[in-house]
Amino acid sequence: MLVRDDIDVEGVPVAVLRMAHGPVNAMDLELCQALAERFRALAADPARVVVVTGSDRAFSAGVDLKRCAAGGDPYVEKFLPALADAFRAAFELPKPLVAAVNGHAIAGGCVLAACADVVLMADGDGRIGVPEIKVGVPFPRIALEVLGTAVGERGARELVMGAQTYLPDQAARLGLVHEVVPAAELGSRALAAGAALARDVPPDTFATTKGQLRRGALERTDRYADEDEPVSTLWKRHISDGWVARYLASVTRR
Repeated sequence: MLVRDDIDVEGVPVAVLRMAHGPVNAMDLELCQALAERFRALAADPARVVVVTGSDRAFSAGVDLKRCAAGGDPYVEKFLPALADAFRAAFELPKPLVAAVNGHAIAGGCVLAACADVVLMADGDGRIGVPEIKVGVPFPRIALEVLGTAVGERGARELVMGAQTYLPDQAARLGLVHEVVPAAELGSRALAAGAALARDVPPDTFATTKGQLRRGALERTDRYADEDEPVSTLWKRHISDGWVARYLASVTRR
């Protein structure tokens, strides 16, 4: 599900966390729980940098909607808090986090990438974006705050309400991706970017400054905790009324 490699980059210990969970790393309850647990453990780990990446043709294609539909209300009630917890654990990581986006990063996969301090994406036909409202379901508040931190309030509004996915160069112009790199160089460039952040700044200074920059987003997430119930209600409603199934069918036909 999650494979870790430890690599020394010129004296900087880097933990590479690779999602290996089915063909497109779909985010289900187990993957979200594993991500949250691993990111929290990494906060106190000897590694000074974390690189998160995917496998095969996808970084992560987002939420496993088929699993949500099959599990119904009981599954959704467990899954949504786990999804939010995974995002928060990545967003709060007090050390450099680099997302090496090796392919599609859709919806939840896009948000996970946006949690990083540096987002590198492989050149090619991979797409990134947040079409969640077309699915018929809203994001948890933490996802909106992550996107706002990554691309600003206006950029987040356009990403979420526009509900489009973008090729790497388009995503770079939007600020969702910091740099597009050749696919063969993605791993090495991600390691180098993370090591540079760690090498140039004392760990405690980096952690404090990152916390300052993200404090407002986390405070707003806590302040609007009353959104959790209506978000969950809409997920349940549009799974049961067939909207999610129709969206899945439309995507499959493309």
